[in-house]
Amino acid sequence: MSDFFAPTVQKSHEWVNEVAEELGTEDRHRAYLAMKASLLALRDRLPTPEMAQLAAQLPMLIRGVFYEGWNPTHTPVKDRHLDDFLGHIADRFPGDLGLDEARRFAEATYAVLARHVTPGELDDVVGVLPHEIRVLFPGS
Repeated sequence: MSDFFAPTVQKSHEWVNEVAEELGTEDRHRAYLAMKASLLALRDRLPTPEMAQLAAQLPMLIRGVFYEGWNPTHTPVKDRHLDDFLGHIADRFPGDLGLDEARRFAEATYAVLARHVTPGELDDVVGVLPHEIRVLFPGS
């Protein structure tokens, strides 16, 4: 019997491994949680059409995580300041997390995202974010 989900499981593992590598850690669970917190903070700041276009380029399992708990009536959040954005990442991570570590998580996650989504989609995502938050993306 064929495992229909094997390709998306493999692709999701690759993303988590890349985030772990960006963070310089062997702790894949921490890398997963960092990626999840960073993606959810990003998701909640994007207009619904842009969020859906980005989600379409994520591996299926990561796309499920991306949509987890999403309430379209509460988005997009209008944070304009970097520290507020990083605070949302810290709040989504279990345990105490400072803003410096939240920034490392975001930069690692968005570096991986930049390698896997089309340049046009990445430009669209970055383009709708406040200038202070754009600095978390490579080349911004």
